Amino acid sequence: MTRPTSSDQSDPPAARYRMVVTSGHGHTDTAALADQRLRGWLKQEGYDEPPAAPAPPVADGAAPPEAARYRIGDRASLDLDAGPLRGGTGRYLRRRVRQPAPHGVRQTTLTVATPSGGPTWVRLEAEHLPNGPGVRSSGRVPVPGLARDLLPLLDASDGPAAVRDRPAVVGPRAVDRLIDELCDPDRRLPIVVASVPADLDRDAWLADAVRPAVAGLTGLAVLYVLDHAARPAFNLALEYHPVYGGAVRTYLPGLDPAARGDGVHHPVMSRRLLEDDPRRAAAILAREPRRLAADTPLPDVLADVPVLRTLPLPPAPPRPGSPPADQNARGARTDQDARAAEAAEESAREEQAGADELQRIRRQLQHAERLERSLLAEADDQYEALRHARAQVRVLTRRLVSAAGPAAADPAEVAGDARREEDANPATFAELVARLGEFPSLVFTGDVKEALALDERNAGPGWARLAWDGLLALQDYADAAARGRAHGDFKQWCEHTPPDCHPFPPRKAVRGESHTVSTNAKWKKERMLPVPHAVDPSGRAFMGAHLRIGGGGTAPRLHYLDDCSGTGRIYIGYIGLHLTNTRTN
Repeated sequence: MTRPTSSDQSDPPAARYRMVVTSGHGHTDTAALADQRLRGWLKQEGYDEPPAAPAPPVADGAAPPEAARYRIGDRASLDLDAGPLRGGTGRYLRRRVRQPAPHGVRQTTLTVATPSGGPTWVRLEAEHLPNGPGVRSSGRVPVPGLARDLLPLLDASDGPAAVRDRPAVVGPRAVDRLIDELCDPDRRLPIVVASVPADLDRDAWLADAVRPAVAGLTGLAVLYVLDHAARPAFNLALEYHPVYGGAVRTYLPGLDPAARGDGVHHPVMSRRLLEDDPRRAAAILAREPRRLAADTPLPDVLADVPVLRTLPLPPAPPRPGSPPADQNARGARTDQDARAAEAAEESAREEQAGADELQRIRRQLQHAERLERSLLAEADDQYEALRHARAQVRVLTRRLVSAAGPAAADPAEVAGDARREEDANPATFAELVARLGEFPSLVFTGDVKEALALDERNAGPGWARLAWDGLLALQDYADAAARGRAHGDFKQWCEHTPPDCHPFPPRKAVRGESHTVSTNAKWKKERMLPVPHAVDPSGRAFMGAHLRIGGGGTAPRLHYLDDCSGTGRIYIGYIGLHLTNTRTN
């Protein structure tokens, strides 16, 4: 039989389940509760009653003990170990269950760790270990029943936020506390907040729509539902991050309530998707919490838990009536066991080095993501200021051209006109699509539904306004290109936009896709978008040039084909969620 591979070679990290919470009890009580529920879970799974295995009194600084391993069923085992944390004071207890599964092994690991003088942490991880390279499971490992059993017993929390197995209802008096939890700088878990449609009963909406949608978030997120009376106060406090109309919003750690551009980092799910496709809605809601659970560095106390050191299972007892093993066979088995112990020791050292390296990489990734979000939010704020300044320049230019006289330079009036011009821009993609006819040099050939779906993913007007800015800039560029005054492609135009034209951030204008995307047959096909037969007899053309709508590597895209030198038009073949690439696949 092929031995299951290690977790580093198994399915993608986001396919695993990983819960990390603090317990409201001390180490001894938490360990007892964990063992109690584990035994109950194993009994429900139909396995033999495991032996009692109290934590041995191991002195701090001693070598990690080897785990005791027991057979609990056919091809199923239970490992138990406990001891001191690495390189410091504190202790841990761990239980690992391995069960047979299609094409591999289902592994569930429960760890309780407590530093001296600190809170007790609990980590529950479930994963599929394939039998060999290239073997994949059918999808995400589901939320273990053990997680649902443990959370209420542990009084689990993430900082000041309680981690429950179902959403808690927030009334007006609890809004301030919820805002404090959302803004907690040490928060590890996402907070998922659902709103209730104004025309529906709260309890009915909670039972019919919200609970099924968040069932896959147990232990991965903090869950709340705003009642009708709490929603106005909540949205007033979070002006740039609201949730309403039956939508559900996932607030990731690092929320900045004062930053307008930060809103795009906290995804919104619409009421329509919750009602029309509950299964898909639940899968989408679980996606980001799963990724976050896999990528977030472990707390120091859990990172200091040594890797599990195990020996092979003892041989099965001889069958009745079989002859006893001779002395030579027993000696050979002893040598075999010694070699196995040496190999296990070497494997443990390598695994520990790999675990430490993974923790270091996770810390670097977390730092890089936080820096990226901060810079993107700052860039968005600067872009808003630039938009307003450019609008004032356009207003002044029009007034000077029309010889409006001294009143043309009145700052207050100019600023007012500029603001009214900006406010006239569409705030939703439904409005944007309805006004595409305002651009004589732009031809939209794509699927309107893809653009309209963006309104369901973003509660604010930021994406729609940025897409509109892109259309305005493309129109100005097309007009200049028709007169031979563009002096380059659209990206160059964005880098040197004339003062009286609409700007678009050069960093968001991309000339073409990467080599990886362009040479991948499936991904290239997605970007073969409709064009008139006068442009290409096949009715399709590759549109690698695109605009980034919003911040981040997986933000929505507007794909276009610049045919100003041919038909004199720019063809927009797609406005919608990011097409497949190395980061979205």
